[in-house]
Amino acid sequence: MPRLRWTMIFMGCAANAINYIDRANLAVAAPGIRSEFGISPALMGVILGAFFWTYAVMQLPFGWFIDKVGARIALAVAVMWWSVSTILTGLARGVGTLMGFRLLLGVGEAGAYPSGAKINMDWFPKSERAIAASIFDSGSRIGAALSLPLVTWLIGGWGWRTSFAVTGALGIVWTIGWVIMYRRPEEHPSVTPQELAALQASRGVPKSEAKVPWSSLFSYRTIWGMMIGFFCLNFVIYFFITWFPTYLIQARGFSLAQLGTLGLLPGLVSILCGWLGGFTSDALYRRGWSLTAARKTCLVGGMLTSSVITFSVFAPNAYVALIFFAIAYGALAFTAASIWSLPGDVAPSPAHVASIGGIQNFAANIAGIVTTSFTGVMLAITGGSFVVPLMTAGGICLLGAVVYMFVIDEIEPLKARA
Repeated sequence: MPRLRWTMIFMGCAANAINYIDRANLAVAAPGIRSEFGISPALMGVILGAFFWTYAVMQLPFGWFIDKVGARIALAVAVMWWSVSTILTGLARGVGTLMGFRLLLGVGEAGAYPSGAKINMDWFPKSERAIAASIFDSGSRIGAALSLPLVTWLIGGWGWRTSFAVTGALGIVWTIGWVIMYRRPEEHPSVTPQELAALQASRGVPKSEAKVPWSSLFSYRTIWGMMIGFFCLNFVIYFFITWFPTYLIQARGFSLAQLGTLGLLPGLVSILCGWLGGFTSDALYRRGWSLTAARKTCLVGGMLTSSVITFSVFAPNAYVALIFFAIAYGALAFTAASIWSLPGDVAPSPAHVASIGGIQNFAANIAGIVTTSFTGVMLAITGGSFVVPLMTAGGICLLGAVVYMFVIDEIEPLKARA
């Protein structure tokens, strides 16, 4: 296998980290923005959720676009778009402009994960697909974790508007490096013919372009299982990305300084657990387990474990609550490694990988709309209590385990239907 594959996936990881810094900085800045603009908790939930409207919908065309032009062009376009949108968010003068720039951010960031699935398929064999997916996906946790100390430091020193300008600039710098460095293995001068032949033989996807139209992908039970299961996982993930900082401040009395230190614990644990999930899934497959058994063991086990988020409701203090949050977030990251290996595992041809990644991520990010709005409404109804959102999150995790176990069929390339 070309050693260069690790450079490519870590570059994708870096893009995903920037993605989540730009996505999460509004959540960290939310208390200050609410104070400046006089925004209620319910309206703040709508603003946080506005991103997901465009982010979810644009997964579908972006996945198709990536399969057509490749990850080099598509991811460069995506990162540049969302970076400019992030910078513009710092210029917002009210609820209308804040929401508008948030919608623009969602358009660009929609290209990140489907591009990750494409990079994975281009550069990695089937036996390493989960660990590659875990590395790319860990960028989301790295970015979410870095956003707390970075954005709190920027806000504390220069105000929330500066934080958007600085984090947006990171993506512009990355885009320049990506365009210079990235090529598919078939086009990269450093990949030898022998390495390329070995990689192509080990991808585990039919070489011929199977006649499976994009629209027909929605007729497969496995695709619907991927969509619903990922929705369940993201329902909980997006609590961490959007409302978790507010929870620590309002429900557990954290200061801004504590938020930027102790608040990192779940995110840091999730990074390691994501890598462990990818390693475990691939290791089970290499030891002779069927691909279905290897992937489903990690998918179902991870979702069941993540349901402990409900126990945080009953935690006697903030530190015990953080332990439950860390276990839950870690289990979700463990699961996500196998989730993002599925597009390559079930794609009927290489030309379907990003499209399937976009389809499952479309459904998953509807959860972003639901979670942010649902939590905001519950806080307004209950006077600031997080009990109902956290109890609901635990139940959704159990539902996700059931879906991955019983709805998804054998994990193998989809076959064309007459």
